[in-house]
Amino acid sequence: MFKTTIYNAFNPPGEIEKQDITRFLYNHLEQFGDPPADIQRAIDYSIKAIGSFGGFTLILSHEDNILGACVVNQTGMSGYIPENILVYIATHRDHRGKGLGKLVMNKAIEQAKGDIALHVEANNPARYLYEKLGFTNPYLEMRLKK
Repeated sequence: MFKTTIYNAFNPPGEIEKQDITRFLYNHLEQFGDPPADIQRAIDYSIKAIGSFGGFTLILSHEDNILGACVVNQTGMSGYIPENILVYIATHRDHRGKGLGKLVMNKAIEQAKGDIALHVEANNPARYLYEKLGFTNPYLEMRLKK
């Protein structure tokens, strides 16, 4: 029914696939997303197209239509800094509420080696999915923008 594709340094997407993934994430992350250039950079990091520790980009599709996608980047760390960070995850807006987000997350958790961190805005409804899957919020994030 659904096809899962994992892109990484050993199986990178072609340029058209990368553009499709970028466009999908940009369109379906909605107000929680970033500009396409930032999304593409995270994908490039995940497949080691730029200097990085790598990671993977996971696509859930049906009949060549992307229904879900996530980008996980390896941090090169372990312990108090998790080995992976889930940078982006989105499901197609027309298919939300059908368990696709949970399916994508579970596939990403299976694929990742080590712990996974993610950032989620307090008003993002995906937060409840993350909590159901066992993600906790033990820290307060603080940033200094320069």
